[in-house]
Amino acid sequence: MKRRDAAFLLLGAPLAAALAQQPARVARIGYLSHPTRESVERGVAAFVARLATLGWVEGRNLVIEYRWAEGDATRLPAMARELVAMKVDVIVAPAGVAALAAKQATSTIPIVMIFPFDPVGMGLVADLRHPGGNVTGTTFAPGRDLGGKQLQLLKETLPGLARVGMLRNPTDAGWSQQQGALESAAAALKLSLHYADVSDAAGLERAFALHARERVQALLLAGSSTYLVLRAKIAALAIQRKLPTMSSYREMVDAGIMMGYAINMVDFVGHSAGYVDRILRGAKPSDMAVEQPTRFELVINAKTAAAIGVAIPPGVLARADDVIR
Repeated sequence: MKRRDAAFLLLGAPLAAALAQQPARVARIGYLSHPTRESVERGVAAFVARLATLGWVEGRNLVIEYRWAEGDATRLPAMARELVAMKVDVIVAPAGVAALAAKQATSTIPIVMIFPFDPVGMGLVADLRHPGGNVTGTTFAPGRDLGGKQLQLLKETLPGLARVGMLRNPTDAGWSQQQGALESAAAALKLSLHYADVSDAAGLERAFALHARERVQALLLAGSSTYLVLRAKIAALAIQRKLPTMSSYREMVDAGIMMGYAINMVDFVGHSAGYVDRILRGAKPSDMAVEQPTRFELVINAKTAAAIGVAIPPGVLARADDVIR
């Protein structure tokens, strides 16, 4: 036997085993995002990194077609149709509005949703345990009590709180799924909610002026990805008016919002890569249960609290997972 043949036999089995563990084809993912890339960069990086650990590496066996609506939900349907026309293997859709646009564009290409508040109520899936169609993934809240917990934390922080302002995005289909639960929670806490519709930067000044006239004492930002895009301006306006704020996104607290009670976006978006991997390897979305978050983080921006003259109670500080100083 020739030496090179012997070497091949020695190396062939391990090499074949290693190659068998790697995806053999080039997969194409459509990433349909409502906000800007900048506003969710850490989550996207975690998603790509997690895919790499699962064997899917951009530039080698993976192509990701990114589409960014820049906070304008009206652009999503056309972008979804474009991805469908490209015949991507799977569409990843962070935010409920993106998932709805993708679902309306295709009933056959698998869709991995991230963050919709109530995917059953929005018509994205038939059931969390048995989605039953071409959509699966993760949902933003474990139930309808997330907003109630946020309101409770605000009231603990501001004992005299009675009037809470809310920014809501009328173009976000997920909002209607949140409103009823929020109003029930507010009533139980003896709080009144005062709404201002904001779907873009132009509406922020009007919204804050309206809340000033209504003498709101704190601002709750509903879980709309629109506000991730606007987070720096929202934080600046709130600090200028010395208005305490609560958000559903850690990234908004980093930008200057006073408090956040939410999931860790980096972990959650990264985890959704597991759904993509299983689908690319042959799993059917209809058989993959929708995952709900089990852990939420309380994050406090102590710098913002000091700037607006709010003393965070020791009991609330002690429960914080992170305090930005």
